[in-house]
Amino acid sequence: MSTPRTVLVIGGGAAGNAVTILLRRAGIAVDLIEAKDDWNAAAGSGITLQGNALRVLRELGVWQQVEASGFGFGSVGITAPDGTVLHEQDDLRTGGDDLPATVGMQRPQLQQILIDAVRAGGATVRLGTTAEVLEQDPDGVSVRLSDGSERRYDLVIAADGLGSATRAAIGITAKPEPTGMAIWRIAAPRPAGVVRTDLAYGGPAYIAGYCPTSDATIYAYVVEANRDRASIPPETYADEMRRLASAYGGHWPEITTHITDPAKVNYTWFDRLLVEGSWHRGRVVLVGDAAHCCPPTLAQGAALSLEDAWVLAQMLTGTDTWDDALLQAYYERRIARVRPVVEASVQIGQWQLDRVRDADVPGLMARTMTMLRNLP
Repeated sequence: MSTPRTVLVIGGGAAGNAVTILLRRAGIAVDLIEAKDDWNAAAGSGITLQGNALRVLRELGVWQQVEASGFGFGSVGITAPDGTVLHEQDDLRTGGDDLPATVGMQRPQLQQILIDAVRAGGATVRLGTTAEVLEQDPDGVSVRLSDGSERRYDLVIAADGLGSATRAAIGITAKPEPTGMAIWRIAAPRPAGVVRTDLAYGGPAYIAGYCPTSDATIYAYVVEANRDRASIPPETYADEMRRLASAYGGHWPEITTHITDPAKVNYTWFDRLLVEGSWHRGRVVLVGDAAHCCPPTLAQGAALSLEDAWVLAQMLTGTDTWDDALLQAYYERRIARVRPVVEASVQIGQWQLDRVRDADVPGLMARTMTMLRNLP
Protein backbone atom coordinates (compact mmCIF):
# COMPACT_ATOMS: atom_id res chain seq x y z
CA MET A 1 0.00 0.00 0.00
CA SER A 2 1.16 3.54 -0.70
CA THR A 3 0.59 4.78 2.87
CA PRO A 4 0.65 2.99 6.23
CA ARG A 5 -2.77 1.82 7.36
CA THR A 6 -4.12 1.69 10.91
CA VAL A 7 -7.13 -0.32 12.03
CA LEU A 8 -8.98 -0.56 15.32
CA VAL A 9 -10.72 -3.89 15.95
CA ILE A 10 -13.40 -3.72 18.64
CA GLY A 11 -14.00 -7.15 20.16
CA GLY A 12 -11.78 -10.17 20.66
CA GLY A 13 -14.04 -13.06 19.72
CA ALA A 14 -13.70 -15.31 16.69
CA ALA A 15 -14.29 -12.58 14.09
CA GLY A 16 -12.20 -9.91 15.79
CA ASN A 17 -9.29 -12.23 16.46
CA ALA A 18 -9.36 -13.62 12.92
CA VAL A 19 -9.42 -10.28 11.13
CA THR A 20 -6.62 -9.03 13.41
CA ILE A 21 -4.41 -12.01 12.53
CA LEU A 22 -4.99 -11.59 8.80
CA LEU A 23 -4.45 -7.81 8.71
CA ARG A 24 -1.28 -8.05 10.78
CA ARG A 25 0.04 -10.68 8.40
CA ALA A 26 -0.35 -8.10 5.62
CA GLY A 27 1.65 -5.54 7.60
CA ILE A 28 -1.28 -3.37 8.67
CA ALA A 29 -1.02 -1.83 12.14
CA VAL A 30 -3.88 -3.17 14.29
CA ASP A 31 -5.07 -2.25 17.76
CA LEU A 32 -7.50 -4.77 19.24
CA ILE A 33 -9.63 -3.80 22.23
CA GLU A 34 -11.72 -6.24 24.24
CA ALA A 35 -14.16 -5.34 26.99
CA LYS A 36 -13.45 -8.45 29.09
CA ASP A 37 -10.30 -8.40 31.22
CA ASP A 38 -9.72 -12.12 30.59
CA TRP A 39 -10.34 -11.92 26.80
CA ASN A 40 -13.19 -14.43 27.32
CA ALA A 41 -10.52 -17.11 27.56
CA ALA A 42 -12.59 -19.41 29.78
CA ALA A 43 -16.09 -18.70 28.49
CA GLY A 44 -18.31 -21.33 26.90
CA SER A 45 -18.57 -25.10 26.82
CA GLY A 46 -18.15 -26.48 23.31
CA ILE A 47 -18.34 -25.49 19.67
CA THR A 48 -19.09 -27.36 16.45
CA LEU A 49 -16.92 -26.23 13.55
CA GLN A 50 -18.04 -27.17 10.05
CA GLY A 51 -15.58 -27.42 7.18
CA ASN A 52 -16.06 -23.82 6.06
CA ALA A 53 -14.94 -22.67 9.52
CA LEU A 54 -11.97 -25.05 9.40
CA ARG A 55 -10.93 -23.62 6.04
CA VAL A 56 -10.60 -20.13 7.55
CA LEU A 57 -8.79 -21.48 10.60
CA ARG A 58 -6.30 -23.07 8.21
CA GLU A 59 -5.84 -19.68 6.51
CA LEU A 60 -5.13 -18.22 9.95
CA GLY A 61 -2.33 -20.75 10.42
CA VAL A 62 -3.93 -22.49 13.41
CA TRP A 63 -5.41 -25.61 11.82
CA GLN A 64 -2.80 -27.96 13.30
CA GLN A 65 -3.56 -26.74 16.83
CA VAL A 66 -7.32 -27.01 16.21
CA GLU A 67 -6.96 -30.52 14.81
CA ALA A 68 -4.88 -31.63 17.79
CA SER A 69 -7.26 -30.08 20.33
CA GLY A 70 -10.59 -31.13 18.82
CA PHE A 71 -12.45 -34.23 17.64
CA GLY A 72 -13.12 -34.69 13.94
CA PHE A 73 -16.05 -36.62 12.49
CA GLY A 74 -17.98 -36.94 9.26
CA SER A 75 -21.65 -37.65 9.93
CA VAL A 76 -24.65 -36.63 11.99
CA GLY A 77 -27.33 -38.85 13.46
CA ILE A 78 -31.01 -38.10 13.99
CA THR A 79 -32.45 -40.15 16.85
CA ALA A 80 -35.71 -40.77 18.62
CA PRO A 81 -35.90 -39.60 22.24
CA ASP A 82 -35.13 -43.16 23.39
CA GLY A 83 -31.85 -43.09 21.47
CA THR A 84 -32.91 -45.16 18.47
CA VAL A 85 -31.10 -43.90 15.36
CA LEU A 86 -33.68 -42.86 12.77
CA HIS A 87 -31.44 -41.28 10.16
CA GLU A 88 -27.72 -41.07 9.58
CA GLN A 89 -26.31 -38.56 7.13
CA ASP A 90 -22.79 -37.94 5.93
CA ASP A 91 -21.74 -34.34 6.46
CA LEU A 92 -20.66 -32.45 3.38
CA ARG A 93 -17.02 -31.37 3.52
CA THR A 94 -17.76 -27.69 3.10
CA GLY A 95 -14.10 -26.78 3.63
CA GLY A 96 -12.89 -29.09 0.88
CA ASP A 97 -11.96 -32.75 0.69
CA ASP A 98 -8.67 -32.24 2.54
CA LEU A 99 -10.41 -31.12 5.75
CA PRO A 100 -12.80 -33.02 8.02
CA ALA A 101 -16.49 -32.35 7.59
CA THR A 102 -16.76 -31.30 11.24
CA VAL A 103 -14.58 -30.78 14.28
CA GLY A 104 -15.97 -30.39 17.76
CA MET A 105 -13.80 -28.71 20.37
CA GLN A 106 -13.94 -26.97 23.69
CA ARG A 107 -14.66 -23.30 23.09
CA PRO A 108 -12.01 -22.07 25.57
CA GLN A 109 -9.43 -24.12 23.67
CA LEU A 110 -10.34 -22.43 20.39
CA GLN A 111 -10.28 -19.00 21.99
CA GLN A 112 -6.84 -19.61 23.49
CA ILE A 113 -5.47 -20.78 20.14
CA LEU A 114 -6.71 -17.56 18.51
CA ILE A 115 -5.43 -15.41 21.38
CA ASP A 116 -1.98 -16.92 20.98
CA ALA A 117 -2.06 -16.23 17.23
CA VAL A 118 -3.09 -12.61 17.78
CA ARG A 119 -0.26 -12.13 20.26
CA ALA A 120 2.24 -13.76 17.90
CA GLY A 121 1.14 -11.47 15.07
CA GLY A 122 2.18 -8.34 16.92
CA ALA A 123 -1.14 -6.54 17.31
CA THR A 124 -1.49 -4.09 20.18
CA VAL A 125 -4.07 -5.55 22.58
CA ARG A 126 -5.92 -3.63 25.29
CA LEU A 127 -8.13 -5.73 27.56
CA GLY A 128 -10.88 -4.32 29.76
CA THR A 129 -11.22 -1.50 27.23
CA THR A 130 -14.10 -0.17 25.14
CA ALA A 131 -14.56 2.57 22.56
CA GLU A 132 -16.43 5.50 24.08
CA VAL A 133 -16.44 8.02 21.23
CA LEU A 134 -16.16 7.53 17.47
CA GLU A 135 -15.82 10.72 15.41
CA GLN A 136 -15.68 10.20 11.65
CA ASP A 137 -14.67 12.23 8.65
CA PRO A 138 -14.12 11.09 5.05
CA ASP A 139 -10.54 10.03 5.76
CA GLY A 140 -10.79 8.14 9.01
CA VAL A 141 -12.10 7.80 12.56
CA SER A 142 -10.93 9.52 15.74
CA VAL A 143 -11.55 7.27 18.73
CA ARG A 144 -11.53 7.90 22.46
CA LEU A 145 -11.16 4.73 24.51
CA SER A 146 -12.42 4.01 28.01
CA ASP A 147 -8.84 4.20 29.32
CA GLY A 148 -8.77 7.86 28.28
CA SER A 149 -6.45 7.43 25.31
CA GLU A 150 -7.26 8.88 21.91
CA ARG A 151 -6.08 7.77 18.49
CA ARG A 152 -6.97 8.10 14.86
CA TYR A 153 -7.56 5.12 12.55
CA ASP A 154 -8.13 4.59 8.85
CA LEU A 155 -10.83 2.01 9.65
CA VAL A 156 -12.72 0.66 12.65
CA ILE A 157 -13.92 -2.95 12.52
CA ALA A 158 -16.75 -3.65 14.94
CA ALA A 159 -16.59 -7.27 16.09
CA ASP A 160 -18.26 -6.64 19.43
CA GLY A 161 -20.94 -9.29 19.15
CA LEU A 162 -24.68 -9.62 19.19
CA GLY A 163 -25.26 -6.70 21.54
CA SER A 164 -22.79 -4.50 19.63
CA ALA A 165 -22.60 -1.03 21.10
CA THR A 166 -20.74 0.08 17.98
CA ARG A 167 -23.62 -0.97 15.74
CA ALA A 168 -25.96 1.30 17.66
CA ALA A 169 -23.39 4.11 17.88
CA ILE A 170 -23.11 4.40 14.09
CA GLY A 171 -26.88 4.53 13.65
CA ILE A 172 -27.74 0.99 12.60
CA THR A 173 -31.01 0.29 14.37
CA ALA A 174 -31.33 -3.46 13.77
CA LYS A 175 -31.45 -5.45 17.00
CA PRO A 176 -31.40 -9.16 17.80
CA GLU A 177 -34.80 -10.79 18.17
CA PRO A 178 -35.51 -13.92 20.23
CA THR A 179 -36.73 -16.89 18.18
CA GLY A 180 -38.70 -18.46 21.03
CA MET A 181 -36.14 -21.09 21.97
CA ALA A 182 -33.43 -21.36 24.62
CA ILE A 183 -30.56 -23.78 25.09
CA TRP A 184 -29.00 -25.45 28.11
CA ARG A 185 -25.32 -26.41 27.57
CA ILE A 186 -22.70 -28.25 29.59
CA ALA A 187 -19.27 -29.78 29.04
CA ALA A 188 -19.03 -33.40 30.20
CA PRO A 189 -16.83 -36.51 29.90
CA ARG A 190 -17.23 -38.31 26.57
CA PRO A 191 -19.09 -41.63 26.67
CA ALA A 192 -17.06 -44.21 24.76
CA GLY A 193 -19.65 -44.57 21.97
CA VAL A 194 -20.04 -40.86 21.18
CA VAL A 195 -18.07 -40.30 17.97
CA ARG A 196 -20.25 -37.70 16.22
CA THR A 197 -23.17 -35.34 16.80
CA ASP A 198 -26.52 -37.02 17.42
CA LEU A 199 -29.71 -34.96 17.59
CA ALA A 200 -32.98 -36.10 19.14
CA TYR A 201 -36.07 -34.18 18.09
CA GLY A 202 -39.09 -34.49 20.36
CA GLY A 203 -39.54 -35.47 23.98
CA PRO A 204 -39.84 -32.81 26.70
CA ALA A 205 -37.27 -30.64 24.86
CA TYR A 206 -37.40 -29.60 21.23
CA ILE A 207 -33.83 -30.79 20.58
CA ALA A 208 -31.38 -32.83 22.65
CA GLY A 209 -27.91 -33.26 21.25
CA TYR A 210 -24.23 -33.68 21.97
CA CYS A 211 -20.93 -33.20 20.16
CA PRO A 212 -17.54 -34.75 20.95
CA THR A 213 -14.99 -32.04 21.67
CA SER A 214 -11.88 -34.15 22.34
CA ASP A 215 -10.99 -37.77 23.05
CA ALA A 216 -12.14 -37.19 26.63
CA THR A 217 -14.92 -34.56 26.45
CA ILE A 218 -18.21 -33.61 24.84
CA TYR A 219 -20.61 -30.76 25.13
CA ALA A 220 -24.26 -31.63 25.53
CA TYR A 221 -27.31 -29.45 25.08
CA VAL A 222 -31.08 -29.45 25.34
CA VAL A 223 -33.34 -26.87 23.72
CA GLU A 224 -36.69 -25.75 25.08
CA ALA A 225 -39.03 -22.77 24.80
CA ASN A 226 -37.36 -19.67 26.21
CA ARG A 227 -38.31 -18.59 29.68
CA ASP A 228 -37.79 -15.37 31.60
CA ARG A 229 -34.23 -15.68 32.88
CA ALA A 230 -35.24 -13.98 36.10
CA SER A 231 -37.60 -16.87 36.83
CA ILE A 232 -34.72 -19.40 36.85
CA PRO A 233 -32.37 -19.02 39.84
CA PRO A 234 -28.78 -19.76 38.72
CA GLU A 235 -28.35 -22.26 41.55
CA THR A 236 -31.05 -24.44 39.90
CA TYR A 237 -29.43 -24.58 36.45
CA ALA A 238 -28.11 -28.12 36.87
CA ASP A 239 -31.47 -29.32 38.19
CA GLU A 240 -33.32 -27.74 35.26
CA MET A 241 -31.01 -29.20 32.61
CA ARG A 242 -30.93 -32.61 34.29
CA ARG A 243 -34.73 -32.69 34.44
CA LEU A 244 -34.97 -32.21 30.67
CA ALA A 245 -32.05 -34.49 29.80
CA SER A 246 -33.23 -37.37 31.99
CA ALA A 247 -36.07 -38.13 29.56
CA TYR A 248 -33.66 -39.18 26.80
CA GLY A 249 -32.10 -42.58 26.14
CA GLY A 250 -29.03 -43.80 24.33
CA HIS A 251 -25.96 -42.06 25.76
CA TRP A 252 -28.00 -39.53 27.71
CA PRO A 253 -28.26 -41.48 31.01
CA GLU A 254 -24.46 -41.47 31.26
CA ILE A 255 -24.25 -37.80 30.27
CA THR A 256 -26.94 -36.82 32.76
CA THR A 257 -24.95 -38.15 35.72
CA HIS A 258 -22.44 -35.35 35.13
CA ILE A 259 -25.00 -32.52 35.16
CA THR A 260 -24.49 -31.64 38.81
CA ASP A 261 -22.72 -28.26 39.08
CA PRO A 262 -24.99 -25.29 38.25
CA ALA A 263 -21.96 -23.08 37.68
CA LYS A 264 -20.96 -25.26 34.73
CA VAL A 265 -24.36 -25.07 33.02
CA ASN A 266 -24.98 -22.28 30.54
CA TYR A 267 -28.48 -21.03 29.65
CA THR A 268 -28.91 -18.84 26.55
CA TRP A 269 -31.80 -17.73 24.36
CA PHE A 270 -31.71 -18.30 20.61
CA ASP A 271 -31.61 -15.00 18.74
CA ARG A 272 -31.86 -13.90 15.14
CA LEU A 273 -30.20 -10.84 13.62
CA LEU A 274 -29.55 -9.83 10.03
CA VAL A 275 -28.50 -6.25 9.26
CA GLU A 276 -29.81 -5.39 5.80
CA GLY A 277 -28.65 -2.74 3.31
CA SER A 278 -25.05 -2.34 4.40
CA TRP A 279 -22.77 -3.34 7.25
CA HIS A 280 -20.91 -0.06 7.46
CA ARG A 281 -21.33 3.61 8.07
CA GLY A 282 -18.43 5.66 6.79
CA ARG A 283 -15.18 4.12 8.02
CA VAL A 284 -16.79 1.80 10.61
CA VAL A 285 -17.74 -1.71 9.44
CA LEU A 286 -19.42 -4.65 11.17
CA VAL A 287 -18.28 -8.28 11.15
CA GLY A 288 -19.60 -11.45 12.75
CA ASP A 289 -22.42 -11.41 15.29
CA ALA A 290 -22.50 -7.62 15.21
CA ALA A 291 -23.95 -7.94 11.67
CA HIS A 292 -25.78 -11.27 11.82
CA CYS A 293 -26.68 -14.05 14.21
CA CYS A 294 -28.63 -17.26 13.76
CA PRO A 295 -29.78 -20.07 16.05
CA PRO A 296 -27.16 -22.85 16.31
CA THR A 297 -29.40 -25.35 14.53
CA LEU A 298 -26.88 -25.54 11.66
CA ALA A 299 -23.75 -24.83 13.74
CA GLN A 300 -22.83 -21.91 11.48
CA GLY A 301 -22.50 -18.96 13.85
CA ALA A 302 -18.72 -19.05 14.30
CA ALA A 303 -18.20 -20.23 10.71
CA LEU A 304 -19.99 -17.21 9.24
CA SER A 305 -18.09 -14.88 11.56
CA LEU A 306 -14.75 -16.37 10.52
CA GLU A 307 -15.75 -16.08 6.86
CA ASP A 308 -16.61 -12.40 7.35
CA ALA A 309 -13.14 -11.78 8.73
CA TRP A 310 -11.46 -13.67 5.89
CA VAL A 311 -13.41 -11.91 3.12
CA LEU A 312 -13.04 -8.44 4.63
CA ALA A 313 -9.30 -8.92 5.18
CA GLN A 314 -8.84 -10.11 1.58
CA MET A 315 -10.66 -7.07 0.26
CA LEU A 316 -8.81 -4.58 2.47
CA THR A 317 -5.40 -5.98 1.64
CA GLY A 318 -6.15 -6.24 -2.07
CA THR A 319 -6.48 -2.51 -2.77
CA ASP A 320 -5.07 0.86 -1.79
CA THR A 321 -8.54 2.43 -1.75
CA TRP A 322 -10.63 1.94 1.37
CA ASP A 323 -13.89 3.66 0.56
CA ASP A 324 -17.64 3.29 0.66
CA ALA A 325 -17.68 1.26 -2.55
CA LEU A 326 -15.27 -1.32 -1.12
CA LEU A 327 -17.18 -1.74 2.13
CA GLN A 328 -20.48 -2.00 0.27
CA ALA A 329 -18.96 -4.66 -1.99
CA TYR A 330 -17.97 -6.58 1.15
CA TYR A 331 -21.60 -6.51 2.27
CA GLU A 332 -22.89 -7.64 -1.12
CA ARG A 333 -20.50 -10.61 -1.13
CA ARG A 334 -21.43 -11.69 2.35
CA ILE A 335 -25.19 -11.10 2.43
CA ALA A 336 -25.84 -13.55 -0.41
CA ARG A 337 -24.24 -16.27 1.68
CA VAL A 338 -25.32 -15.23 5.17
CA ARG A 339 -29.01 -14.63 4.50
CA PRO A 340 -29.92 -18.21 3.44
CA VAL A 341 -28.01 -19.66 6.40
CA VAL A 342 -29.83 -17.39 8.86
CA GLU A 343 -33.17 -18.20 7.24
CA ALA A 344 -32.53 -21.96 7.21
CA SER A 345 -31.34 -21.92 10.83
CA VAL A 346 -34.47 -20.07 11.91
CA GLN A 347 -36.71 -22.36 9.83
CA ILE A 348 -35.37 -25.52 11.46
CA GLY A 349 -36.00 -24.00 14.86
CA GLN A 350 -39.50 -22.92 13.88
CA TRP A 351 -40.37 -26.42 12.73
CA GLN A 352 -39.43 -27.66 16.19
CA LEU A 353 -41.46 -24.95 17.91
CA ASP A 354 -44.44 -25.86 15.75
CA ARG A 355 -43.87 -29.60 16.28
CA VAL A 356 -44.06 -30.23 12.53
CA ARG A 357 -43.63 -34.01 12.43
CA ASP A 358 -42.93 -34.29 8.70
CA ALA A 359 -40.47 -31.37 8.57
CA ASP A 360 -37.58 -32.06 6.21
CA VAL A 361 -34.84 -31.12 8.67
CA PRO A 362 -32.20 -33.43 7.12
CA GLY A 363 -33.02 -32.15 3.63
CA LEU A 364 -32.76 -28.49 4.60
CA MET A 365 -29.52 -29.16 6.45
CA ALA A 366 -28.06 -30.90 3.40
CA ARG A 367 -29.14 -28.20 0.95
CA THR A 368 -27.70 -25.44 3.11
CA MET A 369 -24.42 -27.27 3.60
CA THR A 370 -24.18 -27.75 -0.16
CA MET A 371 -24.57 -24.00 -0.63
CA LEU A 372 -21.69 -23.46 1.78
CA ARG A 373 -19.30 -25.64 -0.25
CA ASN A 374 -17.82 -22.69 -2.15
CA LEU A 375 -16.94 -19.32 -0.69
CA PRO A 376 -17.92 -16.46 -3.03
